[in-house]
Amino acid sequence: MIPDSFKQDLLNRIDIVEVVGRYVQLKKGGANFMGLCPFHSEKTPSFTVSPAKQFYHCFGCQKHGNAIGFLMEYGGMGYVDAIKDLASQVGMQVPEWQPRTPEEAQRKERETGLVPVMEKAMEFYRDELKKSPRAIEYLKGRGLEGRTAGRYGIGYAPDDWQALKGAFPAYEDAALVECGLVIANEGKRYDRFRDRVMFPIFSARGAVIGFGGRVLGAGEPKYLNSPETPLFEKGRELYGYAQAADAIRAARRALVVEGYMDVVALAQFEVGYAVATLGTATTPVHVAKLLRVADEIVYSFDGDAAGRKAAWRALEVSLPLATDAKPMKFLFLPEGEDPDTYVRRHGKDAFERLVREAQTL
Repeated sequence: MIPDSFKQDLLNRIDIVEVVGRYVQLKKGGANFMGLCPFHSEKTPSFTVSPAKQFYHCFGCQKHGNAIGFLMEYGGMGYVDAIKDLASQVGMQVPEWQPRTPEEAQRKERETGLVPVMEKAMEFYRDELKKSPRAIEYLKGRGLEGRTAGRYGIGYAPDDWQALKGAFPAYEDAALVECGLVIANEGKRYDRFRDRVMFPIFSARGAVIGFGGRVLGAGEPKYLNSPETPLFEKGRELYGYAQAADAIRAARRALVVEGYMDVVALAQFEVGYAVATLGTATTPVHVAKLLRVADEIVYSFDGDAAGRKAAWRALEVSLPLATDAKPMKFLFLPEGEDPDTYVRRHGKDAFERLVREAQTL
């Protein structure tokens, strides 16, 4: 844990007006600075920043806090990342994290060792995509451009039981099983993902923590996700969040869709604020994570029974977190349409019009 003494020393050196001013246009007003609140829509400034007290406060939505809190609330950063960001601005070195228990130390060591394995697997899958005309044709048939595939790190897992031997000569390494890349069963080892288009799942910091693999043709399951690992917890992560975070902050809106291809297709059509849950229902952690950077969440699910069931689950977990200042909305597309097909058929403007007209909770 970061010592409180370090945090206090950091806050004493930081100028909150400068920190907030990177994101909000501020004007001097008496002893304080004022601007339009970044946490809710307003036309008359009610957001103040006090250089004397080193905190911000909005008289409209009641948001308030110090510089660390601002980066967490507006920037969507975690506590440690916010402190590191501020410390780098004033040349302070953040004390190294020290585990409190042997279990914590072991977990941290495992996580640190697994990230390079996942990065190497992603590069292997990306290289394999270049060698697979069938996978390339599939993505082209879905309207995907090379630049978009590159931005999302999309690759291909060959139709081979042990293709990862090409990237990991030490195929017996336990880390491959711990990452969820390889399955060990009754003395046999084989790749979890075979003959699938591979979508890397990134953490908010941009590290590869899991994969989602989609079949090229018929087959079940259509999507196969990484299992729970020391790096990856489905109920906490969102596909596309690392790429969408800036667009969500700019639009002050997050769009939650069902499929990875929906996220990628929308981004290609410059609807960059979409994310998807990872083969699980929406959780309170997902909602809280998005509300840190967005003023509203719009859920877009298929209009069939499964889509409405998913919407009802999203409604249930959103209710306790919904406020007048941060509404939750639901968009049901016409029968047979999903965000991917709709935006290709009707274009960005038509799709965003539907998003704006989505039903409130």
